[in-house]
Amino acid sequence: MLGPVILAASRSDRMRRLISAAPVTKQVVDRFIPGETVDDIVPIIEELTGRGLELTMDVVGEDITTPEQAAAARDAYLALVDRLKELQLGERVEMSVKLSMFGQALEGGHELALANVRPVVEAAAAIGTTVTLDAEDHTTLDSMFAIHEALREDHPQTGCVIQAYLFRTEADASRLAANGSRVRLVKGAYKEPAEVAHQQKHEIDKAYVRILKVLMEGEGYPMIGSHDPRLISIAQELARKAGRKPDEYEFQMLYGIRGEEHLRLAAEGHRMRVYTAYGTDWYGYFMRRLAEKPANLRFFVRSMLTKG
Repeated sequence: MLGPVILAASRSDRMRRLISAAPVTKQVVDRFIPGETVDDIVPIIEELTGRGLELTMDVVGEDITTPEQAAAARDAYLALVDRLKELQLGERVEMSVKLSMFGQALEGGHELALANVRPVVEAAAAIGTTVTLDAEDHTTLDSMFAIHEALREDHPQTGCVIQAYLFRTEADASRLAANGSRVRLVKGAYKEPAEVAHQQKHEIDKAYVRILKVLMEGEGYPMIGSHDPRLISIAQELARKAGRKPDEYEFQMLYGIRGEEHLRLAAEGHRMRVYTAYGTDWYGYFMRRLAEKPANLRFFVRSMLTKG
């Protein structure tokens, strides 16, 4: 399987230098990460919201090694909130954050990440939007869930992400659904050992459906993070059986993947949110997109062969 190989490459400085130096890289990366600054991304936000879509914005960057970098990440999100306020799009655009970017892996990282993310959540709430905590590798999840719970005490709309490939996730989903959380369900995009995660696609797909059923039948707000047509169809059926109205769940897909499907679902009256990343530290995010879907890797390799 190529996925684990690509994920290993995402941590390789040598591969980072090689791919970054390829002439075609920027052209291909732009498909998934359409800008480096807030100014770059404003036209994308206006275009997508103008077409009936909602967004969740991710400032890319995870390799934080100092508290100063973590504070800079916080400030980057606060700048984004300021622009969303100017655009009066708080109700259409939320934010996704990785706690590693806020210092979670540093000494005293749990407290540091909570201290850095809290003002972002507070600023988001002030303009009518919210924040979703992205899931990272399994060693970080207890901290992430604890921070999620702490933030929800004052801002109950704060969301979190769970990953279908992890064995623990069905129990996490039951707990989160019972307490009314906003939960994005994804398959998972980190290299995890067999002791903690399903390794085969069919096992992950079956787990995804089981977990989604728990979320749909619970008291929270499910967010279906998938581009898989079969899973999207199953999600619609589970929502119907659970008696959910179209505004009581939503679909989420990545910018640059299946754009026509984004518009189709929105036109049918579904809430459709596009996960849109921007920033200069794009490498780790980009490599996980390649690992998730073989078609993305084929697209990149074909572009390098024909345009490099």
